[in-house]
Amino acid sequence: MADGSFKDVPEFFEVELGESIAARTESLSSFRELGPPDLCHVTGSYHYVSGVDASSSASLAAYINSLTYSFEDTSAWFSKGPTWKVRNGCYCCFNAFSRVDVRVDVKIPGGVHTYVIDLRGERHNATPEIWQETYLSAILRAILYSDDPTYWLECYRKVDPITTPESELRFLKAAEELFSRGWQVGSDPEIQVATVVSNHLTSAIMKYFGDSGRYQHAANLFEKLLPREPEVASLLAKSYIGMYEEVKAVQIMNTAMNESNQSYTLLHVQCEFLRSKGKHEWALKLARQAVNSAPSEFVTWEMLTQLYIDLEEYENALLTLNSCPMFTYNGRDAHRQLQPARVHLPPKGTIVEILPERQKTEEDQADPALMRLPAPGLRGTWARAYALLTRLVSKIGWDELLKTRSLVFVMEEEYRMLKAQNEPHSHGRQDSTSSHGVIHEDGSVHPSKQQPTSQTPTLVADANGGADDDASVRAVKESPSHKSRQASLAVTDIPTIRISTESDGDREREAAAREAAEEQERREAQEGGNEEDTEEDQVEDSTKVNGTTSVVHDTLEKPIQAAADNSSGSDDASSTPVATADSFSFSNKRLCERWLDNLFMVLYEDLRVWTIFRAEVAHYKTQHIAYKKTGMEWEILGDLGLRLNHKEEAKEAYQRCLDSMRFSHKPWLKLLEMYSEEGDLQRSLQAAIRVAAYQYADYGEMTNPTAIARCFFKLGQIHGHEKISYTLISMGLPDDIRKTMESYLHYGKVFKVEGHDF
Repeated sequence: MADGSFKDVPEFFEVELGESIAARTESLSSFRELGPPDLCHVTGSYHYVSGVDASSSASLAAYINSLTYSFEDTSAWFSKGPTWKVRNGCYCCFNAFSRVDVRVDVKIPGGVHTYVIDLRGERHNATPEIWQETYLSAILRAILYSDDPTYWLECYRKVDPITTPESELRFLKAAEELFSRGWQVGSDPEIQVATVVSNHLTSAIMKYFGDSGRYQHAANLFEKLLPREPEVASLLAKSYIGMYEEVKAVQIMNTAMNESNQSYTLLHVQCEFLRSKGKHEWALKLARQAVNSAPSEFVTWEMLTQLYIDLEEYENALLTLNSCPMFTYNGRDAHRQLQPARVHLPPKGTIVEILPERQKTEEDQADPALMRLPAPGLRGTWARAYALLTRLVSKIGWDELLKTRSLVFVMEEEYRMLKAQNEPHSHGRQDSTSSHGVIHEDGSVHPSKQQPTSQTPTLVADANGGADDDASVRAVKESPSHKSRQASLAVTDIPTIRISTESDGDREREAAAREAAEEQERREAQEGGNEEDTEEDQVEDSTKVNGTTSVVHDTLEKPIQAAADNSSGSDDASSTPVATADSFSFSNKRLCERWLDNLFMVLYEDLRVWTIFRAEVAHYKTQHIAYKKTGMEWEILGDLGLRLNHKEEAKEAYQRCLDSMRFSHKPWLKLLEMYSEEGDLQRSLQAAIRVAAYQYADYGEMTNPTAIARCFFKLGQIHGHEKISYTLISMGLPDDIRKTMESYLHYGKVFKVEGHDF
């Protein structure tokens, strides 16, 4: 077997026989929630897979046996070459409920041997209960890992977990029987404590049926569960809202609230419903009640912040955001990667021929200023909190956001001034901060320490005398001297995000030198007491364009550093002045959490680069000169635009990215989502074809739930599946591509997705 290769299945070849299974056994205790994808080991090689029916040893053995038909045919017409067959194999599937690994050893001929490995590596027999848990665990992984952009494995094959209405009924039956134990498989990273209605099981149910708009099946399940699990009322109401049965949803919420009004999930469903109806004041009361019901959950504070933004109460929104409890991000469970002897990645069908070559080119390079943006690395609650901050800045602008920040939080300068004034009076007094603490928006008191963070740098301005018209970059202010210089700006007189040929070490040394020089200039300006706009007070952004150096001077309102709450502790805590209760007299201000102060730094970096980018675009347009970036730079700028809520500019960046022959599915995927939201059928189908090709190139054979299926079904509700089918025919696609795209319509017909009959 080690000399044979699969023609359409990816595989790693082992250095030592059985090392992949041994590594999986050693890693069992590290799997926290759903566990990793299944491991299929065939003598000498292995690959990962999800979506295989794991309801019995026979179904798993059948998958291993099916691999025999995937071997490459190396025989010639004039001679009979060797015929490779699967002689033996092992299929490993993690049971997320009982925290064990179910394994099936297959020998052909010989038989099938099934056993269970616990976290200590000991063997046990598989019971019917274990098999049911294993089956449901496998389906949950297949659904939730289907299109997770943060989860990627090489040699990972994805197949459809549910292919017929009968298999869907079996999934619903298993979910009903194990529903009360759903909290055992964990929850999304934004949920601190998994509950019976907030866990991976309920998330998978809502995703599977919600993506296809078939909420009635989820509602039927929750109707059965409601008598024994009253909290399911929130999921049931959400399902009825998805079915446009709003009267039933309101009746269910009313009944559930009369019985118990302490479920934050139920309160949130009502909040979302009222927000959709424009009743933000009513929703605000419910959101406050949800915070009181679950003050340790991030999502309750997040909802309250959203409503304050809706009501344009930006000070309260910032205070509430500051009170959000943040959790350590735990990603999906994954295998420990081994160094393989070699990797076999066979081409997956002819559909992938429409894709560019999978190789590194100049289009995969990008300027370090773009590569080092910190925001893409945010995950979990940090990413959600940053999304709230970007929504705030898109509403009121960077300048107003900084003013609001200084109004509600103690700034470092204020803190130091007050401490200096009260220091003689506070000598000998003990620190009582822990007894007083910080009063948060909901009235709760949390002890905290004060920790200043690094100085927030200044936003780089638009060279054309202003930033983009959007609110998030409206902070640019100009001095008269700056305005007088605008007329003489040439093409090279603008800040440029460039691809640099310098080494990272050289760039870091130059950056450090520039920062030191700027700090010295600021110090000299302060000592001189000159309050006019001089060159020492202005921000310099010096860049090279084809060997030419350009300098742009801009004057901005500098963000004042906040006296941040360092509740988590830090190495530099010893150098931080600690306020006493008597010396700290800001009765109308609160301490800024250190993580929020850091997010302001992250936001500044995003806005700085975005402002430079939009300045370049505007200037090059006025000069009628082509504006060029590499494919990767356009992709990063598209992501940046989405983060800052500039969707039209982000769409333009993604479209420009397509002009480069770069192997990347993200631009096509983002454009597919945008086009489907707009109901643009022709462009959506063109983008869907490329996304499907990338999906097949990575051995994704799933139909639903995927991004393509979600967009297809959304378009089907508008245009109907028949129009989609006729449009595909009119495009004159090759047979294999057309059949691939029609498989989504076939799924809609089999499962009666809305729009399948017109």
